Amino acid sequence: MISLRTMIRNGFDRAERLLDRAFGPDWNPLAQLGPIGWLLFWIVAISGIYLFIFFDTGVTQAFASIEWMTNDLWWHAGLARSLHRYASDLMVLVMFVHLLREWSMDRYRGKRWFSWVTGVAVIWFVYLSGITGYWLVWDRLAQYVAMVTTELLDTLGIFAEPIARNFLSPQTLSSRFFTLMVFLHIAIPLLLLLLMWIHIQRITEARTKPPRGLAAITLVALVAGSLALPAVSQGAADLASIPQAVGIDWFLLSLYPVIESVPPGAIWAGVLAFTLVLAGTPWLPRRREQAAAQVSLDFCNGCSRCIADCPYAAITLVPRSDGLPFTHEVAVNPARCVSCGICMGSCPSSTPFRRSGPLTTGIDLPERPLAEVRVEVVDASAALAGEPGRVLTLACAHGAAAKPAPGRVVLPCVAMAPPSLIDYIVSRNLADGVAVAGCAERDCFNRFGVAWTRARLDRTRDPYLRERVPRDRVLLVWAGPTEAARLRNELAAFAARLAVLPPYARARALDEDEITDSTGESAR
Repeated sequence: MISLRTMIRNGFDRAERLLDRAFGPDWNPLAQLGPIGWLLFWIVAISGIYLFIFFDTGVTQAFASIEWMTNDLWWHAGLARSLHRYASDLMVLVMFVHLLREWSMDRYRGKRWFSWVTGVAVIWFVYLSGITGYWLVWDRLAQYVAMVTTELLDTLGIFAEPIARNFLSPQTLSSRFFTLMVFLHIAIPLLLLLLMWIHIQRITEARTKPPRGLAAITLVALVAGSLALPAVSQGAADLASIPQAVGIDWFLLSLYPVIESVPPGAIWAGVLAFTLVLAGTPWLPRRREQAAAQVSLDFCNGCSRCIADCPYAAITLVPRSDGLPFTHEVAVNPARCVSCGICMGSCPSSTPFRRSGPLTTGIDLPERPLAEVRVEVVDASAALAGEPGRVLTLACAHGAAAKPAPGRVVLPCVAMAPPSLIDYIVSRNLADGVAVAGCAERDCFNRFGVAWTRARLDRTRDPYLRERVPRDRVLLVWAGPTEAARLRNELAAFAARLAVLPPYARARALDEDEITDSTGESAR
């Protein structure tokens, strides 16, 4: 299973590298699947509302109104119909690619189970929305979908009368039943929207809008496809006969040929098994995660920087409980914390310079505290002795530098390293320069690691990299798991540049100036 996941993940990474060249990291479609899914939902919703203006809900009038829109009003209502159809199909494709990508990147187990399980519910509601929509066209395909669906539902035995009877003859189908289908096609997407909102509730600043340029490209592509290949009906439904051959929408109706050839009991068992297995995937097997971040109130003044930087809404501000003269303190929800360490990197008290007393920070990972990271850094620097242009690498565990190597410290996320750690390495002459090797720039494994690290080192987000650290001694490299060769080349080039630089002259500053006081704020 691990080898299969790695193979698929590497396949995605290679495909995304090609798309980076065409779209750039910020517009990469595979890195924006979630936001694109939201965009497609709104395209489907808006086009559906527009179509409803021209749609007649009567049994005999439904098909005629659809044909009128498609042929006479092709330039607006007909275009809206095609957009409605193709955006729905693309949403199904995006949904499953997104699911496979998250699985391959192992971003579904442990504390991330909530988004995965709610996503399973989203899948079924997308299908229900699409299937009920096909009924409203009331052509031969709609008749086929209605007959197969109702016959399958009747096998459950939960209805007072078999609903398939409504489709035995033209006299048995009433406009009232058709109005019910219209209601379902409106109600189900509303429930889908609610589920999509629930799906992102454990994510801070969840992305629901793709970049404007990518959104424009998606919309233009859908419009072009709609004009080149308009959606058309397959002849009016005729309950006096059984459809012999229909064209299938393989995105939304791919299971219907199977339903016809497999016993209903096997179909329902398969649906239930698929749902349970998919929903239970986060626990097959359960992933052992590090303990959640812990707060040390003696070094916390409730500044809330860790709250702003946490990607998973795992940290909140609560009233002070220890009697210190501050109004609030931070609290960590262990059920949401994925132990990425980004909060530690954001805390003003996270400085490796401290010499008096134990190196305790306001918020830290119990199984990977800053004190331990400092020891790892010192040990890693020893492996660089005698090398020209010594480069100490702080690496992301999900990028090209994930494997341990001499002169390398692998972290859950590079944003776990506070800027003061880079200052410590350079000013203590542990290395000539520091390379921060994160995961792919287009999609950080921990969502904000790339953005926060770049902003901190560019001195635009607190905590800042101190001015005394020359920027030419710090290298930022964003490399996915299949970009090891590029990473090696960039590190070699960086080492060569460092080798010709004059020795670093440490700014005149006392270590005591870099010690943080009990409030967690810098004493400097």
